[in-house]
Amino acid sequence: MPTVATLPGDLVLHPLGGDDRSADEQLKLFHLLAVVIDPYTFESSWILDTASRILTGFSGADCRPAWVVTCDEEGARQFLGELADRHLTFCDPDREFVTAIGAHELPALCHVNLNREVAGLAEGWNPETWRPIAEHLAKVMSWKAPAIPATGDPVPYSGTPAIPA
Repeated sequence: MPTVATLPGDLVLHPLGGDDRSADEQLKLFHLLAVVIDPYTFESSWILDTASRILTGFSGADCRPAWVVTCDEEGARQFLGELADRHLTFCDPDREFVTAIGAHELPALCHVNLNREVAGLAEGWNPETWRPIAEHLAKVMSWKAPAIPATGDPVPYSGTPAIPA
């Protein structure tokens, strides 16, 4: 998969209820598989169950499956509910992560490797674009990718602007 962008090493990631860490620190040992969502849109709410299933599918692999939510901690907890505690959750209220990965639509699935390179980015919800990212990461991790799509997943749809006008 071609690299889309590279995160700045000093980009700060804000884990829900934890200490801020730079991208360099977060990606020192583990790849990041992030589902990036905007809690103020229906499109991001429609993918929560599917995205949680995908993140759970990588929970035992040597990577960090996580949410990146474009709001503050209170908003992330309110939007995700128990899902905020089920998976690592980063808050991105200023959309610095979203900008760094080069996303134009949310929800998005993003794989960032140890070199902080965006190894895969799929925008909106389309199983045909999300599946290769999961399969590539699974191959890198010597893991089994979750089924995408699975019964109950929504039909493909476009996302909303990642950076509102």
